[in-house]
Amino acid sequence: MKVSHPETHGSKLKALAQNSSLPNGDRQRVLDAIEKYEEWRSALSEMSGEGKDLLGRLVALLNDYKNSIDLDLIFGSKNDFLYRQNGQLKLSNSILEEFLPYVFDERMVPGFKRLSNVICGPQSSFAGLSFGSPFLDLDAGGVFLKNKDQDFSVAKTHRITISDFPVTEKSFTAKFCVSHFATEIKTNLDKTMFQEASQTANELKRAVPGSKYILLCEYLDMTPITTKLTSIDEVVVLRKAKRLASNVRKAFSTHEGRQSSKSAYTKFVLDNPIHVSSFERFLAHLDECFPEAGDDTVDTVLERGYF
Repeated sequence: MKVSHPETHGSKLKALAQNSSLPNGDRQRVLDAIEKYEEWRSALSEMSGEGKDLLGRLVALLNDYKNSIDLDLIFGSKNDFLYRQNGQLKLSNSILEEFLPYVFDERMVPGFKRLSNVICGPQSSFAGLSFGSPFLDLDAGGVFLKNKDQDFSVAKTHRITISDFPVTEKSFTAKFCVSHFATEIKTNLDKTMFQEASQTANELKRAVPGSKYILLCEYLDMTPITTKLTSIDEVVVLRKAKRLASNVRKAFSTHEGRQSSKSAYTKFVLDNPIHVSSFERFLAHLDECFPEAGDDTVDTVLERGYF
């Protein structure tokens, strides 16, 4: 299986260093953070081990690096730019996006060894095929292939060609990816995000009935809703914690507010790390979707008595 490791977070950090709006007092701190990023990426790539031991080491690296960005770089800034623009810059929430491909590893999910011609990473994935007006040529609106961006997926690439019959010179041809396992990542999951994810999962399941759709979030910002009423297979809350209340967060937009809250906020983050057990739950879904061994021959099905 081919796993892509794009610099999802690194590219944003490096772009920030060139941002003309970045306060001069933060520029050197961002450059220092880029050095830490390169060390972090190298450590992730070179990590050895197997199974839960490997996962534990990777998650420890994730927590250490994420704390350096969230607590030291952003929250600890004497200027307000980084904290107020964090969402727009996607500085913090892109860390998990860059980390996740390292979990798609044969050493932790042995079933990946059985896969061939499969790609893993951020994908624009097949979500549906529809036909337009009969007066339109196939390649000019007569056929429409819908794709939906996924934060991460295990997918196969396909090519489709649709021609008129009898065959004419005009036809519709498209290359697309079919996701068999899709993941969406949120920092703070609220009800609106949940509903949007539910719609995306529904489109995926209609297109690929046997697929899985997992929603990952750091903090929960809503009352839990059972996923059994949706096409989402499961929501995994990585920090096993609720988001801080808005009346607490409103003080963070100024340096003075962050300074007075620094001790309490640091304790909150350190007391609620990204848990290894949450990623173990995520790997369990991968194992279920891509089992290490499988045999659906008639004799095997009859022996176990179900299929």
